[in-house]
Amino acid sequence: MYDGVKVIALIPAAGKGSRMKTERNKLMVTLEGRPLIEKTLEAFENHDWVDEIIVVTRDIVIEGDFRKISHRVQGGDTRQESVARGLEVIEDPEAYVLVHDGARPYVTGDLISRVIEGIAETGAAIPGVRVKDTVKKVEGNRVKKTLNREELLSVQTPQGFKARLLKEAYGRFGEQAVTDEATLMEMMDQPVLTVEGDYRNIKITTPEDLAGIKGVNQMKIGIGYDVHQLKSHRDLIIGGVKIPYEKGLMGHSDADVLIHAVMDALLGALGEGDIGQHFPDKDEAYKGISSLVLLAKTRDLMMAKGYRILNIDGVVVAQKPKLAPYLLEMAKNIAGVLCLEPAMVNIKATTTEGMGFTGLGEGIAAEAVLLIDKEL
Repeated sequence: MYDGVKVIALIPAAGKGSRMKTERNKLMVTLEGRPLIEKTLEAFENHDWVDEIIVVTRDIVIEGDFRKISHRVQGGDTRQESVARGLEVIEDPEAYVLVHDGARPYVTGDLISRVIEGIAETGAAIPGVRVKDTVKKVEGNRVKKTLNREELLSVQTPQGFKARLLKEAYGRFGEQAVTDEATLMEMMDQPVLTVEGDYRNIKITTPEDLAGIKGVNQMKIGIGYDVHQLKSHRDLIIGGVKIPYEKGLMGHSDADVLIHAVMDALLGALGEGDIGQHFPDKDEAYKGISSLVLLAKTRDLMMAKGYRILNIDGVVVAQKPKLAPYLLEMAKNIAGVLCLEPAMVNIKATTTEGMGFTGLGEGIAAEAVLLIDKEL
C-alpha cells in the first residue's frame, strides 16, 4: 500500500505471441531457468507498495508462489480487451492500477516506485526513455521530415493510473484501437506525467529480442586455480603439451595444472563444484589419465546444461622451464577439446622472480578465468 492507497498490478498476458514464432504463449518461454511470465511477476510480488496482482491470461501456467495474485482473469482477443476484463474485477475507484506488459521481465522495483509516485502527483504516469537514434517521418520509402528527438520518448510499462480514470477512459474510448493506455488518457485530456524509464526494461516480442536478453543476462564467470609439486621421474605436461624438463608434476592424473585450472573455472561458472567432486583422486579410473580427457567430460557437462564458452584467459606460474615456446600449442589443445576457435583461448606464462614455492622450483601453479553464456 502506498500512502493509504491500494496498489494493484494488472498484467495482460493473453497474447498469442505470433511475432515470437513459437507454438505456445511466448510468456512460457524459458528465461533463466523458468517461464518468462514468472520473472515478470516477481518484481511486483516483491515490491512493498504493491498489494495485489491481477493476471489476465488464456493458456499460461504459473507455478511459482505468488501470494499477491488475487485474480486470474480470462484474456480477450486483444490487449485492450484483456486490460478491460482485468479492470472489471477492480472495485476500489481510488486504487492505483499498474498496467504492465507480461513480456517485460526486467522491470525493476525502482521503476515501479517512480510510476506509483507519479500517479499520486497527477493521477496518470508512464515511464519513458530518451530516443537515441535519429527518427525520420516517412511515406513509403521516402523521408518527409526529421523529428526532433529531444521531444521524443520511447514509452514503457508499467503505466499507472487511478482506477476511476482508467475505467472512464476505457468506457469512453476503449473501442478505439490504441497501443497503450496513456493514449486513452490523452483522448480525454487527462494530464499524463512521464517518469524516468529504464533502457533494460525491454519488451520481448521477437526471437531477436530473446536472443539479446539471453546473450547478456545469462552470462556467468568462472575462476579456477590449481597447483602441483614438481618431482623427478614424472613427465611435465601443461596444456596437453609434453614439455622437456628434468621434473614433472605430481598428481593422480597427468597433473596438468593448466587444464585443471580451466576445468575448475568451467565447473565454477556452471555451479557444479570442483574437480575433486567430479574426478576424485581416489578413483582408479582416473589414475594417470590425460587431463584433456577430463576436460572433454567437463565440456559435455556444460553442453548438457545448454551453455557455451565465450572466451578463456589462463596463466601458468613457473620459474622454470621457459614456457613461451609452448603457449600457442596449449591454447590450440584447449580450444580443440572445447570446440572453440583458437582466438577464444589466451594462455600466458609468468614467473614470481624467485619468490615462493614456484620461484624456488618446488611447484607450478595456474589460474584461469572464463565466460560462458546460455546457448540460444
